[in-house]
Amino acid sequence: MKHTHIIVVEPANGGGLVHFSYQLCNALSRLGAEIELITGSEYELDSLPHLFRVNKMLKLWKLFENRSEITSLNSLQKATLSLFRTMRRGVRAIRAVWAWIRLTIYILRVKPNWVIFSVLEYPFQSFFIWLLKTKGIRLSQICHEFEEREGNTFINKFFHQTDKLAYRSFSKIFFLSDHARGQFLTFYPTISENATYSIPHGNSEWLLGIQSQNADAIRRRFNIEADDSIILFFGLLAPSKGIEDLIQAFALASKDCHAKLMIAGYPTKHMSAESLTSLAATLNISDKVIFDFRYVPSNEIGALMEIATVAAYPYHTSTQSGALQIAYTFGKPVIATRAGGIAEVVEDGKSGFLVSPHAPIEIAEKIIFFVKNPQKVKEMGKYAKHLSQTRFAWDTVASQILSAYDVD
Repeated sequence: MKHTHIIVVEPANGGGLVHFSYQLCNALSRLGAEIELITGSEYELDSLPHLFRVNKMLKLWKLFENRSEITSLNSLQKATLSLFRTMRRGVRAIRAVWAWIRLTIYILRVKPNWVIFSVLEYPFQSFFIWLLKTKGIRLSQICHEFEEREGNTFINKFFHQTDKLAYRSFSKIFFLSDHARGQFLTFYPTISENATYSIPHGNSEWLLGIQSQNADAIRRRFNIEADDSIILFFGLLAPSKGIEDLIQAFALASKDCHAKLMIAGYPTKHMSAESLTSLAATLNISDKVIFDFRYVPSNEIGALMEIATVAAYPYHTSTQSGALQIAYTFGKPVIATRAGGIAEVVEDGKSGFLVSPHAPIEIAEKIIFFVKNPQKVKEMGKYAKHLSQTRFAWDTVASQILSAYDVD
């Protein structure tokens, strides 16, 4: 095997990116590769079984902090907090550069057959990736994102131009949809098409091995009755996710059906939790909308999915969705927009429904359909589970990556 030793670099020590890397590493190991995951010191999946080595050499910071108290702060407290975070960003930048210096030295010493990188978060990373390339290290990337979706300022656009240096250094770039691959090649026309590949986003079966909190505990916490229909949004909260559209759609749907909307997820710095609760109040549906503004622990995700009738993903833009794969894994049908690569994984009318982005009326129609047709919920959920176990199985993903490596 040409790819005996593969290093996977995932600085994100928590959240969907590291969940993806964990499952990918296990799958690559099952297929015979020697895998080492290099991640942050706050790696959140440490207690899970691993078929690969974990190297927590990146001395970074916990990715998700507790923001539950922020909405209750006064103006002075918020200003003080903002100043603190500005200063902290400077300290973290220094820590990140030092982590990449140590990472580069380590890779040059170990000389793996391949290195797989994830999202390019900072402009300086391109220099280190280029340096590794010049030293003969074969590099690849799982390109989850290549555009700034939130806060797309001129500075962000300028810094993203530095990513070209990194992309030219990758021998293989893997995208999670044909749409993302096509958009990338349009955005970076100087990158060879032969270096790019489309692979599926794998399922979330790792969650099935975790002892989940009892669903009744979730119902009691949020005052949910056993027979309540629950429309669930789960995932990071960001403007590009279209959450306001879902709230508006639910307000329309609730006039014709009895249900509750649950929005569970961690607000990013670009998302105001207060704006969401205010919108629900303005639409007079606060008593029917449940907000859980936390980074939901892994042992609660299964219970959330159990109480859900359908999962909604009203994204405005997207390359792909790990949160949608969670719904499939737990056998839940979905309502999703034709945004980016989402349309490639939702079989309209079979595993869920596709609607237009920015279309609350269309979303409302599908909410009403699912609430009033429980048998269809079961049928579509069963098919979604089938897709999770077949088309989106991790060994399928890993074998496509290893086959691409074999081309060299």
